[in-house]
Amino acid sequence: MGKAVLVTGVARQLGGRFVRRVQRDPDVDRVIAVDAEAPGHDLGEALFVRADIRQPTIGRLLAEYDVDTVVHLDVTGTPLGAGGRTAVKETNVIGTMQLLGACQKSPSVQRLVVKSTTSVYGSAPRDPAVFTEATPPKSLPGGGFAKDAAEVEGYVRGFARRRPDVAVCVLRFANILGPAADTPFAEYLSLPVLPTVFGYDPRLQFVHEDDVIDVLRIASREPRRATLNSGTFNIAGDGVLTLSQCSRRLGRPTVPVLLPAVRWVGSALRTVGATDFSTEQIRLLTHGRVVSTVQMRETLGFEPAYTTAEAFADFARSRGRGLLPPAVLGWAVDRIADRVGAQPGPGRGAGGTGATTTHSGG
Repeated sequence: MGKAVLVTGVARQLGGRFVRRVQRDPDVDRVIAVDAEAPGHDLGEALFVRADIRQPTIGRLLAEYDVDTVVHLDVTGTPLGAGGRTAVKETNVIGTMQLLGACQKSPSVQRLVVKSTTSVYGSAPRDPAVFTEATPPKSLPGGGFAKDAAEVEGYVRGFARRRPDVAVCVLRFANILGPAADTPFAEYLSLPVLPTVFGYDPRLQFVHEDDVIDVLRIASREPRRATLNSGTFNIAGDGVLTLSQCSRRLGRPTVPVLLPAVRWVGSALRTVGATDFSTEQIRLLTHGRVVSTVQMRETLGFEPAYTTAEAFADFARSRGRGLLPPAVLGWAVDRIADRVGAQPGPGRGAGGTGATTTHSGG
């Protein structure tokens, strides 16, 4: 790894954990931790600089500390402080543009790592069963964090063309889970009752927060022998879970809502501050998303320690028991599924996976 590492987004748990971990690497001389908000957690011996990446200050930091590695984690779906969605979008898009502009002018920068999301593929009824890094989305994200991430990746590709001497790595993470996860989907799964889209049971993938830290380290260092850590990579644990399996393992009952009414439910949850039930999350809860991780293993050389199911299990343990014991909830769901399965239902049309067909093996 380069001797001077600058990390953005350190006020969040993920950024703080990476800063503490990267300091232990013997080749790192200094870590410059940057965020507009003061972190509520320890950053070890890193130098914290309170700075907004939307401002030109970031360029002066790169020059002053002769930074050679930039790890951009300040691309997120939820606000950390005041400002709401508008502030988040400005930080994601305008902040990234400002950071890339500073990196382009800095002769010392040799490596750039950018946190992105598999949400850039969108979620649509005619999606392929599995997305690869080269698969174009059937429908581009229309707003929210997914659109921000798609714009960010576009600017990163432009930077890579202008600075071919810089090694650029974009990591598209599946939904991040773990005991300290503070993502919108983790908030959704923490609700006492889970609103779902009636007639749909989407397939989901997760990546454990520990694996996120490990893959960020791999992307931030010089590549290991027979690997290449420049490019775009999907990052997710092995296997998939359906939403019905998730609810059963959490012990949280679901409330199926007709698709036209889901947005009303989402607005109500946002109003009371329960979770950011955005349009992109509704589409994920409708159609799901699964990505290929072949390049993650064969090119990047990363093997996650947690499968999707194991990452979810660790998250579930940290949240405690739900309203109903998983065994009781599973029995009740199976009984309902048996009865509904004996007659045609609206969930067996085009686009729905048929929520009643996936409850076994939960």
